[in-house]
Amino acid sequence: MKALLTEILEKLYQKEITPEEALEKLTHFPYQDLGFAKVDHSRELRKGAPEVIFGQGKSPEQIIKIASAILKKGSNLLITRLPSEVYKKIKPRLKKGDYHPLARCLTVINSRPAEGRGRIAVISAGTSDIPVAEEAALTAEFFGNSVDRIYDVGVAGLHRLLGHYETIREARVLVVVAGMEGALPSVVAGLFRAPVIAVPTSVGYGANFQGLSALLAMLNSCPGGVAVVNIDNGFGAGYLASLINHL
Repeated sequence: MKALLTEILEKLYQKEITPEEALEKLTHFPYQDLGFAKVDHSRELRKGAPEVIFGQGKSPEQIIKIASAILKKGSNLLITRLPSEVYKKIKPRLKKGDYHPLARCLTVINSRPAEGRGRIAVISAGTSDIPVAEEAALTAEFFGNSVDRIYDVGVAGLHRLLGHYETIREARVLVVVAGMEGALPSVVAGLFRAPVIAVPTSVGYGANFQGLSALLAMLNSCPGGVAVVNIDNGFGAGYLASLINHL
């Protein structure tokens, strides 16, 4: 969207288009009303990143219309929580999209995003936490960050975590994903200086309460420098990590 606005203003300045033509091109700025959704085209200017589509609960037709509106403005596209069965229905009309089944995300890159200043490490406690970790990692990469994935290094075998000590130490931001008792973010925060974004997952047995026990454990983390996002919110963690890494 920023590139499109720059092009319109440049053409207007050079008198290649009239004010009326410029106004016509800006008809849907700052947002486009589709009736069931208002697509926020100005978000890329305000926030530095385009609107992201949360696919869960939307019909294939709604997703197609919102995605088409975003892509028409030249923006990059990220759809999160996109089930594979819905992707199969929209695939014929979103041929440019790359689907990432583990993260349940779809991406379209039209222009290279601004690069982050350092690296982001995404760490999962267990293999069952990987889908949420992948959502975080893919989100961070979508917004221009280099990501190191370090999976299945939870507290049941901390020697596995220490085997990646140098990679973690060199990262500028750490995203730590864990279910069960949710202890790993506290361990990582006690060992490394980078800020930790803790992501509780719904992985665990009955008293895990679908991630509530991990969430409460992370909110009560003893070491400083731990921020916590909602249960299974890999997108929120990846987005926040990207913001920090671009400061």
